Amino acid sequence: MAQHQARKRFGQNFLEDEAIIDQIIRAVGPRAVDNLVEIGPGLSALTRPLSQAVEHLRVVEIDRDLASRLRHQYSPDKLEIIQADALTVDFSALGPQLRVVGNLPYNISSPLLFHLLDHADAVIDQHFMLQREVIDRMVAKPGSSDYSRLSVMLQSRYRMTKLFEVPPEAFNPPPRVVSAVVRMVPLPADRPQAKSAAAFGQVVARAFAQKRKMLRGGLGDWAASIDWDALGIAPTARPADLSLQQYIALADHLLDKGVVRAA
Repeated sequence: MAQHQARKRFGQNFLEDEAIIDQIIRAVGPRAVDNLVEIGPGLSALTRPLSQAVEHLRVVEIDRDLASRLRHQYSPDKLEIIQADALTVDFSALGPQLRVVGNLPYNISSPLLFHLLDHADAVIDQHFMLQREVIDRMVAKPGSSDYSRLSVMLQSRYRMTKLFEVPPEAFNPPPRVVSAVVRMVPLPADRPQAKSAAAFGQVVARAFAQKRKMLRGGLGDWAASIDWDALGIAPTARPADLSLQQYIALADHLLDKGVVRAA
């Protein structure tokens, strides 16, 4: 079969380092009965060992040439190919107790993480390889330079652990960045959460839209409706200073005042 040329528009960098592949598989720990889906199987670096470990594997692949290669390499009884953009896939329709794995295209990593956020109720865990910089933002603590909208939104729904880093030379072609692997486990139903997920998302997005501004300025006309003392939040605080719990309290406060809407 002809060699596949990596396509920049799909953000393709193919993992080749066998030691790293083995390390990822051990981190995932696939079991025969797992409802497992892989995003971006590429040239089967992870697909092959995953398919050997589980009874049935599903993969999401946008590149029709790679999808065709997979159809030639694997039996449909063993591998189900969803030829689609992962950003359009309804992961909740793939069944309960879903385990998601992927070497995610770096050019769509944040949008894809937000897309998967909507399907967290159907998921047991997610293991992804991403740009190290993105994972550092995902797990960042309040007050750090990496703390961002992505940090708050994902930490509201997942317990996340940065597992290990992956050097550029593990890929072909090598990316210009260091990669890392993260484990994401959805938090239980009794986790601290806002009264309205939509209102919470609006508040976090608006706060971080002007990350360097004090909240009283960055929140614009919303600021006048906020009882800062009651919330225990200084109006001079900046978005990165607030904890997840404070963002939840702020969103509930603005919802109760009718400043933001539940949907």
